[in-house]
Amino acid sequence: MPSLTWKALGVAALPGLLVLLVSWWMGPSLFGPVVTEERQVVRATVTLPADCTTPGAEETVAFELNGEQRNGILSGCGHDQDEQLDVAVPADPGSGLIEVRHASTVRGTSDLRRPVGLALLVLSCGAGGLYAYLVVRGPRRVPALA
Repeated sequence: MPSLTWKALGVAALPGLLVLLVSWWMGPSLFGPVVTEERQVVRATVTLPADCTTPGAEETVAFELNGEQRNGILSGCGHDQDEQLDVAVPADPGSGLIEVRHASTVRGTSDLRRPVGLALLVLSCGAGGLYAYLVVRGPRRVPALA
């Protein structure tokens, strides 16, 4: 039976550490793109509210953008007619109805993706190292019962 040496443990641990270092070096984009969307927050008035019983409800809002009165579509429901709320408007809105969203929301994934992704990567590297350790150690002999 081969003995467990530091060389065998190093062969198991080195690839795991290398994967962790490379993933840390790649940065937040490894677990999803970091999208920083340019937007402008403006005060809007709900002009056409939507009932929350409708799936995919959208409300129409009116707001002033760069001195011009504009209309937009807000994906949401439950607001009252003429209710004031802050919406985020894209930096380059174009013409026609603008797709806006609540100013307090962020499109995309949460900021937890990096620490959770790195924790899962550490666990997987540890599991691989433990498996390599068990393979190098070999089977254990069970003493015979008398």
